[in-house]
Amino acid sequence: MEKLSLRILLRGSIACILAILFTAAVLFTGSQPSKAQSPNYLHTDGNRILDAKGNQVILTGISWFGLETESFAPHGLWARNWESILDQIVKLGFNTIRLPFSNQLLDPSSLPNSINYELNPDLKGLNGLEIMDKIIQGAGKRGLKVILDRHRPDSHAQSELWYTPQFSEERWIKDWVDLARRYAGNDAVIGVDLHNEPHGKATWGSGDSGTDWRLAAEKAGNAILAVNPNLLIIVQGIEQYKGDWYWWGGNLMGARADPVRLNVPHQLVYSTHTYGPGVYPQPWFSDPKFPDNLPGIWDRHWGYLNREGIAPVIVGEFGGRSVGTDKEGIWQKALFSYLRENNISYIYWTINPDSGDTGGLLLDDWQSIDKAKQAMLSGYQFPIIGIEQQGPQPTQAAAQGTPNPAQGTPNPAQDTPTPAPITGKLSLRYRTANPGSQTTDSKPEFIISNMGDTPVPLERVELSYWFRDASSQPFVFHCDWAQVGCPAITGDFHAVGDNQYLSLHFNPSAGVLAPGQDSGEIKIRFNRADWSAIRQEDYFSYAPLNEYTQWEHVTLYVDGKLAWGIEPTNLLASSPSAQPSATQTTPTLAPTPQPASRQIESSPEAVATETVLPTATETVLPAATVEVPASGGISVISLVLVGVVAVFAFGLVAFQIGRKSASGPKQGPGKNNK
Repeated sequence: MEKLSLRILLRGSIACILAILFTAAVLFTGSQPSKAQSPNYLHTDGNRILDAKGNQVILTGISWFGLETESFAPHGLWARNWESILDQIVKLGFNTIRLPFSNQLLDPSSLPNSINYELNPDLKGLNGLEIMDKIIQGAGKRGLKVILDRHRPDSHAQSELWYTPQFSEERWIKDWVDLARRYAGNDAVIGVDLHNEPHGKATWGSGDSGTDWRLAAEKAGNAILAVNPNLLIIVQGIEQYKGDWYWWGGNLMGARADPVRLNVPHQLVYSTHTYGPGVYPQPWFSDPKFPDNLPGIWDRHWGYLNREGIAPVIVGEFGGRSVGTDKEGIWQKALFSYLRENNISYIYWTINPDSGDTGGLLLDDWQSIDKAKQAMLSGYQFPIIGIEQQGPQPTQAAAQGTPNPAQGTPNPAQDTPTPAPITGKLSLRYRTANPGSQTTDSKPEFIISNMGDTPVPLERVELSYWFRDASSQPFVFHCDWAQVGCPAITGDFHAVGDNQYLSLHFNPSAGVLAPGQDSGEIKIRFNRADWSAIRQEDYFSYAPLNEYTQWEHVTLYVDGKLAWGIEPTNLLASSPSAQPSATQTTPTLAPTPQPASRQIESSPEAVATETVLPTATETVLPAATVEVPASGGISVISLVLVGVVAVFAFGLVAFQIGRKSASGPKQGPGKNNK
């Protein structure tokens, strides 16, 4: 009988364990992030880089060197923890890291050094490649993308060609294939920079297998794509092409007649390196037309690839010690404006302060930031890839107090407390990250300040940027970066009379502006859906301002009432009964509550002064549509199945115990009852 009871209890226990395991499996599967199911690799289309969903992305990154040196580890780890550097890179607004390495790093005898293991205990005992693994893993966890850069064959110096007597072409290709296979399936690693700065004997299109960098890049690129077809193959230029001399790795003139040919289409990105007079006094820096001569030089050597839609080009290295009024600073700011106006990706050189001829974004203490450099770089940064936010479905704007049907009607039964009146005023500072009169996208940036004496919840504030556009193309909104967080901001487009405006709304997570406080920077952009050129110099709200300036042509509203700025004088349609029409924008996956309707002020003198702003009225929010994702959530069916299995298991236990109770004596307390 005792054996029978043990057998019965064993059966019931097994059934319970199976139920628990099944439940855990369902919960685990349902809780996995969607990223694991849908890797976000990048590819190209014409001169654009696109993510897995077809959205254009711009790589705005920074290099972190050291793995290619005799340290066999990223520099700075003697001064701070490696994860804190990654955190700072994210905080500074970059979305990509370029990691230089050498082939020698991969040798078993190459041991990392210059690491403070008290600050980095988790790196102790790791070799150089394993430290690279750690950096990539940490970058991916933070949403950063990584470009691997074969910077040198050995740890001592760069080489003209992709091979040396010590490191053959075969070794170069084998190491790349091994790395491509190692990181296959890891979408943090998006690209491979095949060889850093070919120069000297390197040729393009000559057909000489010993010097033709284009042929070597094809050979290595195709070998890499054979084991990892998702990687971007990044190919730098050379130093001189048919007697035209440029920077090492920067001259891409030969790509027009002899483009790189890869077996996997849409994975090729060209890369150029360009520097200022602080690195070498190139003749164009002493040209009487400097700096106006620079765009033509850039166009001729590499910019044409982007302008003519041939292929994406990324400025894989640029940097300098000055961003001031000297020649170095003028060059660096001119280049940055060129990149911004042409939507060109870049990797800044470098986060390290120990770059001899350029310095870095960090100062010598490896903590402090070069504020002047960061102020420049923050003017053109793309958000972390994969979190770009686009505006909600279009809704109609209201004129002359006409209710907006998309808002619904007030619900007296809704028990929402009425916010207290706001006394005081708001102000707005504006600048543009793209001052070009004609461009493919407009990039206004704002700071909202509370100049009053009561707190202002940003969810009660609406910002309008006014413009005109005769095209029938819909517009697309993007939030690039905001101190309050891009997920707290939505944007939609409206038409009123002859004018259109982009309306920004904030959700409660944006917080409250205390008296005297500002919102921090809000960096957005918008473009036509087909990326055709726009003439923003005709926009009412546009001004070519590079520094933040109080600007009344961008308006602010609180609870639908004008609180700052001047609206266009010809705001209303010619017919009093004419209703404004909405222009289209790209929808989000979930509906966004619409702001309260506002009355349009037509007076050009409608600049906000010290006023008492009205309290919010009750509104009915649009009903949300609940979507059950393919992954990332627990479905109702899964829960039902778990319940059925659990009931069956526990029923089986109860049945067996019942049989036992009917056929034998009870066990004493504490025996076989658990």
